[in-house]
Amino acid sequence: MYQKTTLPNGLRILTSNMPAVRSVSVNFFVSVGSRYETEKQAGISHFVEHMLFKGTEKHPTGAELCSIIEGVGGIFNGGTDKELTLYWTKVARDHMGLAFDVICDLLLNSRFTIEDFEKERQVIIEEISMAKDTPSQRVTMLIDELLWPNNPLGRDVAGTRASVTKITREQLMDYFNLYYRPSNIVVAVAGNVVHEEVTATITEKLGKWLPGETHPTFIPWKGGPIKKRVAIEKRDTEQTQVSLALPGISTNDPRRFTLDLLNVILGEGMSSRLFTQIRDKLGLAYSINSYTEHFLDTGAVEVSAGVDVKNLRVAITAILEELRKLKEPLPEAEIHKAKELSKGRLALRTEDTRTVAGWIGGQEVLTDKILSFDDVISSLEKVTQDDLHQLANDLLVGDNLRLAVVGPISPDEPLEDLLKI
Repeated sequence: MYQKTTLPNGLRILTSNMPAVRSVSVNFFVSVGSRYETEKQAGISHFVEHMLFKGTEKHPTGAELCSIIEGVGGIFNGGTDKELTLYWTKVARDHMGLAFDVICDLLLNSRFTIEDFEKERQVIIEEISMAKDTPSQRVTMLIDELLWPNNPLGRDVAGTRASVTKITREQLMDYFNLYYRPSNIVVAVAGNVVHEEVTATITEKLGKWLPGETHPTFIPWKGGPIKKRVAIEKRDTEQTQVSLALPGISTNDPRRFTLDLLNVILGEGMSSRLFTQIRDKLGLAYSINSYTEHFLDTGAVEVSAGVDVKNLRVAITAILEELRKLKEPLPEAEIHKAKELSKGRLALRTEDTRTVAGWIGGQEVLTDKILSFDDVISSLEKVTQDDLHQLANDLLVGDNLRLAVVGPISPDEPLEDLLKI
């Protein structure tokens, strides 16, 4: 599925050859994200990502940088998550060299001027305000705070207005120089490419980049007693946003595929239990779904929905009933359908160069181990009815439930009494 080369400075290069496609995706993964930050640094990983798009010595404005890729019909973007930061482009095969030129220039020669720094600080503050003003995003922030209190996992990736306001350019540069080292970076390329050609190009551009001396680690989740189970934020909105969550399992836990399959049955797609019961039969929500999150040392299972406030208690009770039913032995026919859905969705993902580059690069930067699509399909096929039953009963425990609500409801509304399965 892929080839790998590690340069003497520690930078890892992975390629996946897809000879039938015309696009090439170039992804640079940096092993740093918001869970590497102290409370005072909250938002600094995201701030660095923004600054790298503000221009280089050769291309002094962000518009000039982006126009190089967009000028040939390509896509250019970045993103900061809790455990990694990503810079990526997707271009036609003939323009792969431009993609390397732009991202390598961005990593090595970004200007970080004080003028751009102060302007981007305000841009990020506006981004934080926008997210807080969006109920569906705000409820996600609240549920994260309940799941991981007093830990970076419980904070918004962008930080807070207060933390971003206090970050200095010197602090940002120190943070950048600490983490943005070749030994902390993975380059993943997918498309009609030759591994040796890609390796030669990257070696020419980044081979002399000095390796980092240290590899700092993230702030771990140590668990502990639940301090708060319900968070309600009153908003004058037409719809009430609801998020129900339980602690899940980590990226490295072999049961993650069992949990992912359980989640497919619960809330993935229009034939899932949640969609069928909550939307189709009861008519309580237009949109409802569930998803899993896997981090290096923890995880979560979450259900999100938008409902009319007058139906809030009924909807929460109905969702919890579907969670309870997962603890019963699941029909073999339903398990088979969930496996086929999962396998089909994976097969569709193999046709997109950006997805493939993200698949190999994301696993490498997080776990140093890459499972192929076939490896995952094999793991899903091995999941049994007993595996699902055991995991559901281990994880779906009423005392571990958390609930976040954003909408026209009093913060004192007694909802905790509903949290039973």
